[in-house]
Amino acid sequence: MPDVRFLQMRETPRSQETAGDPRPEPPQPRPGRALAHTTGAAGSGTPHRSDGRPPQTPRGARQTGPAGHLGTTPPVPMWPASRRSRAAVLLCLTLFALITWQVAVEGPLFLADVRLGRALFGTGPAAVTEFLADLGSTAVALPVLAAAAGHVLLREGRRWLPVFAAVAAVAAVPALVVPLKLWIARPAPLEPGTGWYPSGHTATAMVAYCGAALLVTPYLRRRWAMPVAGVLTLATGIGLVLRGYHWPLDVLGSLCLFGALLPFLNSTCRRRSSSRTRTG
Repeated sequence: MPDVRFLQMRETPRSQETAGDPRPEPPQPRPGRALAHTTGAAGSGTPHRSDGRPPQTPRGARQTGPAGHLGTTPPVPMWPASRRSRAAVLLCLTLFALITWQVAVEGPLFLADVRLGRALFGTGPAAVTEFLADLGSTAVALPVLAAAAGHVLLREGRRWLPVFAAVAAVAAVPALVVPLKLWIARPAPLEPGTGWYPSGHTATAMVAYCGAALLVTPYLRRRWAMPVAGVLTLATGIGLVLRGYHWPLDVLGSLCLFGALLPFLNSTCRRRSSSRTRTG
């Protein structure tokens, strides 16, 4: 007699699921996955970082940019990073454009400059004013820059970029001054001839002395080099005017033009010195 239980099992419709199919149930957390969606969590379940490190730019670790907003400023070679330096560049270029325009059209500023120059020519001891004017000659200024560049290269040969930038700034003096002198063709103060604006001696003194100061400042205990360079540059301009070699606006225009180059040179020297400090 057939087994009743066996017949009931044969007649009962079987479910569509098989013995190997998983039953529907809520997902169970696995070890190491409990913090799967936590940013920067350690463990193999971290979707962004598998080694437990924080993300690349977490909100709390973002540095402020120059304007004070969140975010980082990408490094731009040779471009001044601070807002003050950029403002100085724009101010120097604006003043240079204004002075050049007045000299070219012989405007009111040009006429005032002529009266001031004639009042200042020949004042002061001739020996002193001649010595001050000679500070802007290439025979005096360029050896100072060469000595500073040699000192930097001997101390640290990897700092060739600031040296190259200083040399390039000196090379820019005739490249900028000579075309401007030919274009403006300003008459000389006390002798015949034209081509006295802007002053090449003032530009040479400014670039050479200030460039040398920026190169050696990272190796000094006190920052006295740049004030000395500024005094030498101003002394050169004063000597040129008092001796009658240049009009006052010749000197001032040259200071404005090449003063716009100093923040770029300063940015290069500071970037290289700061990287040397971090690695050292």
